[in-house]
Amino acid sequence: MSESGGDRGRGQGGPRRNAQGRQRPERAHGGRERSAQKPSERGRTSDPQRLAAYTVMRAVADGAYANLELPRVLREKDIRGRDAAFTTELVYGAVRMHGLYDPIISVAAARPITKIDENVVDTLRLGAHQLLGMRVPTHAAVDETVALARKVNGAGAAGFVNAVMRRISERDLDEWLAEVVPADGDLTAQLSVEHSHPEWVVKALRAALLGHGAATAETIDDELSALVTSDNEPAKVSLVARPGLSSVDELVDDGAEASWLSPVGAVLPGGDPGAIRAVREGRAAVQDEGSQLLALALAAVPVDGDGTEQWLDLCAGPGGKAGLLAALAFGAGADLTANEVSEHRTELVRQTLRPALLQAGAHGRTIEVRTGDGRAYGEDEPERYQRVLVDAPCTGLGALRRRPEARWRRTPADLADLGKLQRELLASAIDATAPGGVVAYATCSPHLAETQFVVRDVTRKRDDIELLDARDYLRDASGEPVDVPGDGPTVQLWPHIHGTDGMFLALLRKK
Repeated sequence: MSESGGDRGRGQGGPRRNAQGRQRPERAHGGRERSAQKPSERGRTSDPQRLAAYTVMRAVADGAYANLELPRVLREKDIRGRDAAFTTELVYGAVRMHGLYDPIISVAAARPITKIDENVVDTLRLGAHQLLGMRVPTHAAVDETVALARKVNGAGAAGFVNAVMRRISERDLDEWLAEVVPADGDLTAQLSVEHSHPEWVVKALRAALLGHGAATAETIDDELSALVTSDNEPAKVSLVARPGLSSVDELVDDGAEASWLSPVGAVLPGGDPGAIRAVREGRAAVQDEGSQLLALALAAVPVDGDGTEQWLDLCAGPGGKAGLLAALAFGAGADLTANEVSEHRTELVRQTLRPALLQAGAHGRTIEVRTGDGRAYGEDEPERYQRVLVDAPCTGLGALRRRPEARWRRTPADLADLGKLQRELLASAIDATAPGGVVAYATCSPHLAETQFVVRDVTRKRDDIELLDARDYLRDASGEPVDVPGDGPTVQLWPHIHGTDGMFLALLRKK
């Protein structure tokens, strides 16, 4: 496609003309402002924010995680404040929504998305999100995307990007939805495109809503639509004040708002959490409120046993729940062992626990960070621990708001390997728990194959376990009458109901 694209026959600032040189009327585009410049007339350098966004997009395509790569790139390019917020929305939106943007790009380009170079596709995804998902003026979205293409994809690609962006800009989002969402498909297929979820994920979420009692046959369509919509909304920045190290009042004094859901939680309306002193010092941290409640519920269950309680976080990396458990253990006069199978993640746990380690050492308490296979604890240390947390590796389908690439990385085939690991970890945790002790099995996924089915399969083979009603302990931990759909005894939290990640919790008592 030539560099001039759809601007053939138009002089600089002049009217549109057809192939015979006759003037053509300007077409209306719903009030959207069109760029009058050719690619060659536009700026040849992209602004730092869009270049940073593209850099992160390519890293994600190579396997990086956006929530880890983006802060590094922002620091490296010294992008802060509103510019950092713009870059974040650009990256997260383009990665999260490319299940919708790709068919739109394909129509606008008049070719399958697989016939376009991957790096050019990423540029177009960033441009499409500016046009259809952000309040960026049309001329700026087109001009800056073409400038970015010129810098990172080359002059020839810039002409192609210009033509595609102009065609995308000719319709608003509703018009594009009418074009690309299958009108004759079932609701699952429609939601998959409109809300940019792989179809297998939508089906799994539908089954989970029904299986956990959060929807009925009459309400499932509305609940499923609300859930996938919430997956595309930016998650709030939730903070935890680790007891004994910080307080909610301290976070509030620094600009946060007290959480209604967690007694140790706060929500930051805006800004950088790193600007809060307690967060910088590791006395507080960014942590989802649902995740906080799971740790608080485990700590609230009465247990049998004499002497100093021993607590175990079997899968502690990267350390969020371990940080709260360490503070709670210190307050209860207990010792904590935090285990992680990966040496790299073990070091992350150690860094997260550093303030708690100093506090515990000064008061004669023990916090130990280990690298090891959680599946071996039941055999190596049988019946040692009074409280054990199994925050099992999972598909992460409950945290799609925070991990924009997660929905595209997982496949149904992952469930088999994860399910085997989850069952082995839970069985090991039960064996490592002393009689009268309690195990908390948790995932950040509502998928039935990772939650209820795991607990059912493990417990039905044993006669030394009873399921506690986790709903009671979660409400006690919250201090609020939290709406927990379903009949129990397990708990499933939901983004569209509770505003948290989709956390699952089962509490199992060792007889």
